[in-house]
Amino acid sequence: MPNKSTSSEIIMTVRETQAAEPQITQAPVRTIHKIVKYGDPVLEKPGATIKRFDAELEQLAEDMFATMYASQGVGLAAPQIGKSIRLTVVDVTTGKNPEAKIVMVNPEIIHAEGEVREEEGCLSIPGFRGYVVRPQFVTVRAQNAKGETFEIRGENLLARAFCHELDHLNGVLFLQHLSILKRDLIRRKIKKLRKQGEW
Repeated sequence: MPNKSTSSEIIMTVRETQAAEPQITQAPVRTIHKIVKYGDPVLEKPGATIKRFDAELEQLAEDMFATMYASQGVGLAAPQIGKSIRLTVVDVTTGKNPEAKIVMVNPEIIHAEGEVREEEGCLSIPGFRGYVVRPQFVTVRAQNAKGETFEIRGENLLARAFCHELDHLNGVLFLQHLSILKRDLIRRKIKKLRKQGEW
């Protein structure tokens, strides 16, 4: 669209220019990935160990946060966006606290204690929930997107999110922690939704 302003209209004071500057700097564009649903084989196979740490991996992690926030989740594993690698992101504040963002590459649980039974859901199995027993406290050893090793301890919801996402990296879905009866009921409902073209 052509600029129809006259020269007198585009003169700005120094103060106005400074006020406009923050709007010019744009945040990097993030890709919102499609979340893979239950039934896709990628969800039930273990992810490959990541050996290459580069800008592409960092960008993928940030895209995963954007995807997770768009779906109002607190955790997302790479297999859930169709990538069979050992990468997961977690933020139990759902984006409210930027310092709560956790990127875990090649994570493993090195300590777990306690036991809590809570209701759980999954972005790859939307609309279905079930009670799952998880440890109350969990310590995870992982690498960040730059390849640096760290350990992190989670309690309650954070511990649950760690366990849920690490399960994804091992090809395990929360359905496998439910009773056979509850699991079969959910599977039948999903089968019906698939026949109706709603899954």
